[in-house]
Amino acid sequence: MKSNLRFGPIAVLCACFFGPGLGAQSIATATRSVATGGPPSNYPIQEGFIDAHGVLIYYMTVGRGAPLMIVHGGPGASHDYFLPYLLPLARHNRLIFIDERGSGKSAKLDDPKGYTVEAMVEDVEAVRQGLALGKMSLLGHSYGGVLAQAYALKYQDHLTHLILASTFPSTRQMNEVFVRMKQKMSPELRQRIEAMEKDGLFGHGPDYRKNRYTDEYMIAAWGEGYFPYLFQNRPDPNNDPVQEGIISWDLYREMWGSDGEFVIDGNLKSVEYLDQLPSIQVSTLILAGDHDECDPSLSQEMHEKIAGSQIAILPKSGHLTFVDQPDLFIHSVDAFLHAGAAR
Repeated sequence: MKSNLRFGPIAVLCACFFGPGLGAQSIATATRSVATGGPPSNYPIQEGFIDAHGVLIYYMTVGRGAPLMIVHGGPGASHDYFLPYLLPLARHNRLIFIDERGSGKSAKLDDPKGYTVEAMVEDVEAVRQGLALGKMSLLGHSYGGVLAQAYALKYQDHLTHLILASTFPSTRQMNEVFVRMKQKMSPELRQRIEAMEKDGLFGHGPDYRKNRYTDEYMIAAWGEGYFPYLFQNRPDPNNDPVQEGIISWDLYREMWGSDGEFVIDGNLKSVEYLDQLPSIQVSTLILAGDHDECDPSLSQEMHEKIAGSQIAILPKSGHLTFVDQPDLFIHSVDAFLHAGAAR
């Protein structure tokens, strides 16, 4: 039987995950509590590179306990946007953050055609083997959730838990979400975005700018267009759509495409996992925000396809649920990974 944990008010969260005796204040207190009676805990960082079939993949580990690998979105971002928000998970798990090939500190490829979901699955497996992790948990956010699904479909015997956060199982369905997103924009914003897309988004300005979006498009698409779907409860005051453009552009164009933010027409078009999801038998948690860019209906469908999965829709949350609701996110993941463990 599926566990259908839909987070509405915080009190509902308490009853669903942690039993009837815990209230909202108890959860907040438990989440922030640190063991007392001894010296402060120390969580050293280890970092390095794993040679994944000729591609050097950067990793950073922190914490102690069972391994939890965390893969980022973008595609073409880096693990940095998880920090410091996911660090409390290091109290109970050894966290392994990686930068995917072509991203962050990992090696870039001469030929962008090597940036594929399938190749990144093998990179994740190489890191697991290179660090001798044995069985591990895997958390993927956004595009990282696509990668995590692909990894589970091939290597689920190497997983103890799977966490799919703010992601999608079907590019076709995600493109339908983008159509609806555009329809909900003000006519002025939609016309401005579509005029820039029709004009072509690359090749403008001096040579050093030609291989990325213009600032005007980043502000319109990532700022005005996406912002309501990124944050709800705690908008990041440092969020800057132009700074979001510091990504691996050759990777992004190969995987996402070159025709704008509201259609995926790069090699991610191949992502259609819905029919395969029932084969996933590992313990799975699906997380999303109630205002998520990856519409919660996509999470609900994944939940229906993966037998025994749990689903948590966090209230007043956009795509960055761990920024909007950090306590709920951390406690949800901790409770899932350590169900029944004394704390």
